[in-house]
Amino acid sequence: MDWDHRIGRRLKLRDLQVLLAVVQAGSMAKASRQLSISQPAISKAIADMEHALGVPLFERSPQGVEPTQYGQALARRGLAVFDELRQGINDIEFLTNPTAGEVRLGSTEPLGASIITAAINRLSQDHPEIVFHVTLADTSALYRALHDRTVEFVVSRLVGPLDDRQLKTDILYHDPFVVAAGIESRWARQRNIKLADLVNEPWVLSSETFIGSLVAEAFHANGLEPPQPKVATMSLNLRNSLLATGRFLSAVPYSLLRFPTRHPTIKALIELETMRRPIGVVTLPNRILSPLALRFVACIRDILTESRA
Repeated sequence: MDWDHRIGRRLKLRDLQVLLAVVQAGSMAKASRQLSISQPAISKAIADMEHALGVPLFERSPQGVEPTQYGQALARRGLAVFDELRQGINDIEFLTNPTAGEVRLGSTEPLGASIITAAINRLSQDHPEIVFHVTLADTSALYRALHDRTVEFVVSRLVGPLDDRQLKTDILYHDPFVVAAGIESRWARQRNIKLADLVNEPWVLSSETFIGSLVAEAFHANGLEPPQPKVATMSLNLRNSLLATGRFLSAVPYSLLRFPTRHPTIKALIELETMRRPIGVVTLPNRILSPLALRFVACIRDILTESRA
């Protein structure tokens, strides 16, 4: 394609905005209401783009419209265009006022309750005008959010090999998992505890999650059958509440007990040696992080350095 003559002078940001609205709405009528412009104007914008590109962008039916493979490809790039423009505006705002702006990040619930909380607490004290948008989800959902450009970066546990063409990683620290109990537990007052001592205790776990599989791996590595959970849940709050009673055991990331401050009701008993997995920053490979995002990551590194001192 002749970019300059066929595309560059005829495809405008407004056209991409229309395309994205139609893709998200699933119909031109809904997109016209969303953008507050007439439906004929929407139809003309789509038709003009299809003429300029020489390919159909949508399949029409009485039920609405669906993007073709060409429409999907252009929509993905359109999201990136608007995301980069938004980042450019944020960078300009940062240059005019380095103490303000927005940070959009994703993380898992345990990390959100620990190192992410610690970093937000510190940065918000130093720069009270910064607004933090935090998405908490599992890693697969977080990586989708990265590709959808709803978050700028992700802080998560790095599990398995990642495709370098799709995602870029930067390791922050290695966070072991530990067997934890409430400070009122009889185990909290004992030393030289072994996994074999804990097999028959009531455990709070979810066998279908990453943590559940690693607990099983740790017990098998010691020639033991893994414990059967008395409470199966993925809820961090429920797990912590049950641990605080002093009756239950669970496996938690050690950072959850260290940040933002030492946990007041839960204590680490023993480290599960087979369960050290790195925590890292995950980004899109060709995306330049905003100054505030870089400051947030630097803040995490500072907190980690201070914790080792």
